[in-house]
This record gives sequence, C-alpha cells and structure tokens, in this order.
Amino acid sequence: MKKFTNPYFCAMGRKNTDKVVFHQIQVLDAGAKGVSVAKAPDGKVIFIPNVVPGDVVDVQTFKKRKAYYEGKAVKFHELSEHRIEPICDHFGVCGGCKWQNMKYSQQLYYKQNEVKNHLQRIGKVELPEFETILGSEKQFFYRNKMEFSFSNSRWLTEKEIESTEDLGNRNALGFHIPKMWDKILDIQKCYLQEDPSNAIRNEIRDFANEHNLAFFNPREQSGLLRTFMIRTASTGEIMVLIQFYENDKKNRELLLDHLYEKFPQITSLQYVVNSKQNDTIYDQNIKLYKGRDYILEEMEGLKFSINAKSFYQTNSDQAYELYKITRDFAGLSGDETVYDLYTGTGTIAQFVSKKAKKVIGVESVPEAILDAKANAERNNITNCEFFVGDMKVVFNESFIAQHGKPDVIITDPPRDGMHAAVIDQILKIAPQKVVYVSCNSATQARDLALMDEKYKVTRVRPVDMFPQTHHVENVVLLELR
Repeated sequence: MKKFTNPYFCAMGRKNTDKVVFHQIQVLDAGAKGVSVAKAPDGKVIFIPNVVPGDVVDVQTFKKRKAYYEGKAVKFHELSEHRIEPICDHFGVCGGCKWQNMKYSQQLYYKQNEVKNHLQRIGKVELPEFETILGSEKQFFYRNKMEFSFSNSRWLTEKEIESTEDLGNRNALGFHIPKMWDKILDIQKCYLQEDPSNAIRNEIRDFANEHNLAFFNPREQSGLLRTFMIRTASTGEIMVLIQFYENDKKNRELLLDHLYEKFPQITSLQYVVNSKQNDTIYDQNIKLYKGRDYILEEMEGLKFSINAKSFYQTNSDQAYELYKITRDFAGLSGDETVYDLYTGTGTIAQFVSKKAKKVIGVESVPEAILDAKANAERNNITNCEFFVGDMKVVFNESFIAQHGKPDVIITDPPRDGMHAAVIDQILKIAPQKVVYVSCNSATQARDLALMDEKYKVTRVRPVDMFPQTHHVENVVLLELR
C-alpha cells in the first residue's frame, strides 16, 4: 500500500448524530450503492462512501443500527493501491460517480463479483464458468441522456457556510445532493456526457442569471425554471427540453430563442409547463418549439427515433455491445419465433429480427409501442409485431395461441424483475431458450431460482454500461433441461 502524506477529508452534508470514532480501519470491499465496506472492532459492518478497498482510515460514524454503522472517513493512514485521483471537481459531494476514485480495472472486478455473488447466494442455481465482464471503451462522456434541476438556493460547501462574506447569487443548475430532495449542487463541468452538453447547460444558467429569470424553489413551489434535459445521439443529433414551472410566455421564449440562436446544432428544442408538485414529464403535454420532436439513433444501419419520453439505453456504444451479446446468446438461425418481453421501443426486437422468422414484442407503455411500430416501419422491418399491455395479463394462452409458441424468449424487465405470473407462463410453454437481460442481478437471481426446475443456466456475461458507478447489466442464457 502507498503511504498517505496529504490529509484528505470527505465532507458530508449531515450533522453527526453519533460521536464514535474507529481508528485505523481497513476498507475491505466495495458494497451496494457505491459505498465501501469495513468491519468495526465490535464486528459490525461499516458502510463508508468515497473510500476504496485497501484504504486504512479513521471513521467517524453518523448512524448506528443493530447490524451496521454508517460513517465517513476523517483521516487516511494508508491509500489503497487501487485508488486514483478523481478528475471531477464535484466528486465527493455529487452522488453520480461514486467510484471515480477507483481504477477502472477494479470497478470491473467488483461488478463481476457482485453478479456472481447474487447468482450464487440468491439464485442458488448451478452456474457455468462466467464470461469476463465486458468493459466500456469510454469511461467518461458515455451517457446520451442527462437531467438537471434548477434551484434558487444552491448547496453550499462547508467553507461557504462558515464564511462571513456575502455569498451573492444562490442560483444553481445541477444535480440533487444524495438523499436531499431540495438541495441542488451547481455543476460547472460534468464528465458523463460529451459536449456541447456542458456548454448548453452553462449557457442556460448564465443567460437566466443575466436576465433575472427565476430559478425554482421546491419548498415554496415557485419560480420559472424547473428542470433541463439534454439527449444526444451517435448520429450527432441533440434534443433539449426545458421544464418551466410558471407559464411566462415572454421569458420562456426569450430563453428558448437565445438557446436556438446560440446552438443551431440543436435538432429538437422542446418545453413543458408543469405546475404540479412533482417534476416528472411522463404525464405532461410536451411542446415542440424548434426542429422536430425526436432525434435519431443508429445501430447496424437501423434507425431508432427517440422522443422526450422514450426509454433508450443511456450508453449508446455499450447498448450495441449488449444487444450483440443478447443476439449471440439467442443463437438464431432464421427459423425461430422470438418473443421480446418488456420490449420498450422495440430496439432488441428489431436488432435480432434479421436472424429470426418472426419477433413478437410486448410492452406496457403505449407510447413505447407507438415508437416501436414507427421505428419498424422506418427500418422496413416486416417480421416484427408489437403489442401493448400489462405483461402478466397479455402474456397468456390466448395470446400465444394467436401468435405462435416461441422458440426463444428474450426478456429485459425493469429492476423489479419478472412478475411471478410471467415466469409461470414461460415455464408452462417451455421455449428452448430464454435470454434474460437484467439491470438488477439480485432480482434476476431470484427469477433464475424459480426457473431452475426446467432450465439450466448455460452462459453468463455481465456488461458495464455505467463506468464510475456500481451499476452493472447482466445477460444470462437459460436452456431447457
């Protein structure tokens, strides 16, 4: 281990509620939600953010529970050999890239271990040799979608809080402080999305400040500017959506006109006026201001339209790799009927369609199915059909009788995994193969255990979609016993 010579203090935004300090504690492992794990002298687990396995630290606890503590590192005695210097000025306060201080090779190691542990401990099924996790070629600037919030009372550093000087403008455009719904960290440069993302965000903030446009106050439910979303595509197209709380036409158009003039490369400029208490846009009427109401993503010659409400994998490059692994696991010859459950906008369904006889996609979100149908038409794909409905209701005997028994099922459910009724139906119709794509290997492991009587897991490959974070996707191939 490297000897630590410069003091490093991990600032936290909460007052200490427990004054216990543990001295020279070795950090042992990387745990859930991006925090690391150590053991206290009394044997309890300690969860510590912003440290790396191998660090030796003094820990100040701020929460005590029956089986664990939560704490912060207040002094470093030794630094892990796996530690690196974070490149982002906001690291340690922003909760977005919790592993930015860890070598990327170690990030992949802990992600693969998490998948393996979940499948073994929760799934308790016979597993093949794991294929090596597929790392991301880009470790920064890989996201195609970012969302930011406005606030008229930005998060203050400890130095600013202690200062006697006038802090001046408190407006912020950035990210929520973890676990603090009304606190926004003002972001100057984010390393997650390629330019012009940072330039557009900073221009919006600067212009709004210069023209005294009111930033949102979530406690008082007041202000003009509420949220900002930017989507980019591998095609170079850009979508910008600004959410306004107040219906102020003059100032709204002042900002939107300036933005479009300053960044003519914006393909889609949209807005929404939302005066309800939460800022979700999925139940809102989105207005097109300039350009068209979608951008185009491309993959193997297929084009997919993405609108403001569309779900699309947020790492375009790794989505392509994920879909190639999924298609490889399916092992299609061209004669198969494939069901794509939880199809979303039909990207996987269309991606595998040229190697299948027929693909049936099912999804509960009506707008997603409209997108899927439009994309299939755009791509001249005629062997894909898409249907909307609650999976546990739609995916029944009548549906299968109408569309044919699948030879292969591809399933990519949300984080909660598959409903028990869906698993029962898969077991009943018993397709030869099931390819299970998951963003949550714990619920995936639970589902694999339920399918173990009829299916054997024959291939497993994790895919890193989100470098600098603890999140990981996993693809499993199940074959009928």
